Amino acid sequence: MLEVRDLHASYGKVEVLQGVSLDVADGEIVGLLGRNGVGKTTTLKAIMGLVRASAGRATFDGVDLTGLAAHRVPAHGIGYVPQGRGIFPNLTVEENLFLGLRSEPSAQQRALIFDRFPQLQERLTQKGGTLSGGEQQQLAIARCLVMQPKLLILDEPTEGIMPILIKEIRSEIRKINKTGVSILLVEQNLVTAFKICSVIYLMEKGAIVHRSSAADLKTQPDVIHRYLGMAA
Repeated sequence: MLEVRDLHASYGKVEVLQGVSLDVADGEIVGLLGRNGVGKTTTLKAIMGLVRASAGRATFDGVDLTGLAAHRVPAHGIGYVPQGRGIFPNLTVEENLFLGLRSEPSAQQRALIFDRFPQLQERLTQKGGTLSGGEQQQLAIARCLVMQPKLLILDEPTEGIMPILIKEIRSEIRKINKTGVSILLVEQNLVTAFKICSVIYLMEKGAIVHRSSAADLKTQPDVIHRYLGMAA
């Protein structure tokens, strides 16, 4: 499905990505973990065309995404929820949800969202910026699901979420995956990554330094400490 090969990207003269390679297979939830500043978010932005790759490529279902304008990438079946959620605080929940559609949402599209996120239906006329952190994350994810993506890319979906709601976010990600949507997840919450990911990549200094199943990584506390600076 998603294949990233030897991807390089820079900000000015600073090379941030130094040959990133990873895969997301059909139906997988894949985690991308690492300390702050190692290039995780830049990797996602390079896949989405928001940062220009200087070398390497990212392909999705055989389509070369490298060099595509950012606004053309979602049309190939990829939804992206950026760090910080990226909702429009002064637009209503309804306006945020259906902003990307070229026509009025169908009854099926509405049902798809409101069956999964009934809280959003209750807040349709409320401004996005007045929602709680957890509700804003739901809104950001729901806005992508309206477009019926085959791959959902999530950057720190539990960041800034109250601990009591993190379990709920994890549950929603699992449910989305069970509908056939593959997921690439950048996450700092190790418990979340272990609970929902089948494969985990570890990143350091702009490159992938370790790949294993989540189950295998849990048995490697030395690797976790070396690359994440924390205990399993």
